Amino acid sequence: MAIFGDPFRRFLLSPTIYRSFSGSPALLDWIESPNSHIFKINVPGYSKEDIKVQVEDGNVLVVKAEGHGGKKDEFHGKDKDVVWHVAERGGGRGGDFSREIELPEDVKVDQIKAQVENGVLTIVVPKDATPKTSKVRNINITSKL
Repeated sequence: MAIFGDPFRRFLLSPTIYRSFSGSPALLDWIESPNSHIFKINVPGYSKEDIKVQVEDGNVLVVKAEGHGGKKDEFHGKDKDVVWHVAERGGGRGGDFSREIELPEDVKVDQIKAQVENGVLTIVVPKDATPKTSKVRNINITSKL
């Protein structure tokens, strides 16, 4: 089984799976309905201004978050005597993350919608119901080139 021809390869081989211990794990659910693909990503503490969702290379959904970790700066700004002993919730680290997901061919990338609510980023990628033209192309054979 060749994994490199599989549209899920970026999902399975995503470097963020291995970086989950160094910042937000950005845990992901991918649900497919008859009309769309729905992605739900945990982004606790991030605002919509911290998150960037874009499509690169035609069909790669990229989700990035930056700027998390203002709690440490907030506390240091108020009281210089504050000492952080443990920062497991992202308060003392940058907490930046990035996820890449190669989308299937049957989607409408120009109609993607995203929203953040209660620490969950929901991205809806509508499916394209119109039949695709055949990718088979016949080549005429001649006796001379």
